[in-house]
Amino acid sequence: MSSERLDRVIAALRARRLGGLALMPAANFTYLSGLTFHQGKRLTLALIPADGTPPAFVLPALEQTQCEAKSRIALRYFPWSDADGPHAALAAAVAATFPNGQFGDLAVEYTSLRVMELRALEAAIPGLRTTDATDLMADLRMVKDAHELAVIEQAVHMVEVALQHTIAQIRVGVTERALSRICAEAMVAAGADGESFENIIASGPNGANPHHSNTDRAFQAGDLIIIDCGARYNGYISDITRTVALGEPSAEARHIYELVLRANEAGRRAAHPGATGSTIDAATRAVIETGGYGQYFIHRTGHGFGIEAHELPNIVASSDQPLAPGTTFTVEPGIYVPGLTGVRIEDDLVLTPDGARSLTTLPRELIVLPV
Repeated sequence: MSSERLDRVIAALRARRLGGLALMPAANFTYLSGLTFHQGKRLTLALIPADGTPPAFVLPALEQTQCEAKSRIALRYFPWSDADGPHAALAAAVAATFPNGQFGDLAVEYTSLRVMELRALEAAIPGLRTTDATDLMADLRMVKDAHELAVIEQAVHMVEVALQHTIAQIRVGVTERALSRICAEAMVAAGADGESFENIIASGPNGANPHHSNTDRAFQAGDLIIIDCGARYNGYISDITRTVALGEPSAEARHIYELVLRANEAGRRAAHPGATGSTIDAATRAVIETGGYGQYFIHRTGHGFGIEAHELPNIVASSDQPLAPGTTFTVEPGIYVPGLTGVRIEDDLVLTPDGARSLTTLPRELIVLPV
């Protein structure tokens, strides 16, 4: 599986007339090799040449044994010790990977590569020219194969089990932080390796902040409560949001909820092969704008997900790339009224040959919990 992915990377490098690709020990490298790392301060870099020879992997010597045992692709190892430092190992890796010294531009990860690694590469490759590898890797990772989809569906099932348990614990007087702990523990109890990200519990007026940080605010009767959470399982994630009411909400809060629900439905209907992030975003935004709350829909409609909680494609007005079957992404419109409340309803979708399928199965209609 992973060697096929490496072959596709090499083909993409050749098609773009690039000499090679440098990868940090992050999501793209995990996608190719199956290896995961805690990204520390020790230089760790993979150099993938476009000529098809095995990648060179510069790494701390203390990591080599486990990498040799776990890597799904053939790597040439260039270990370095703390006493020696990484620069000689990197120079040797560059010489072995690009023996003629003339290889054109090197693709690098603009959102992952740190100044430390960039300066090391510049020292090892005088006159280095770089280009952004983001789109190259995103194009390969957006469409999920059958194995990836199966794992993602398990992650979705786990978060839904955890979310149902979490909602059942909501009471007047329970705090956001207390419910957050319940949610995190329920995720592991459901079989997840952990959370995809730190969950968000946003109650009452706190719901007006899409990226609210959980507080000690206690739930009150009439609150809308946003719960945004995800499960990580076997290297892949899920990411869903539901908003519930603790007791009967105000008429305006219920109206806002119904607008977001219709926007979510419109976004899911607009999803099909050949659709773009722009067209899906426009479908959700039109509902909310027509309802008079357009100024309160302050983020994109959704984002891709897989190994990471946020991947391409972006479901946003500026995204015009046609989407292919197998692409996974969220549809998560929201309305956020400062000082009043917020609502978000988020589902995980996968494009199918004739439309889209929601991996999320939890009901979307407003749940009104007893006080």
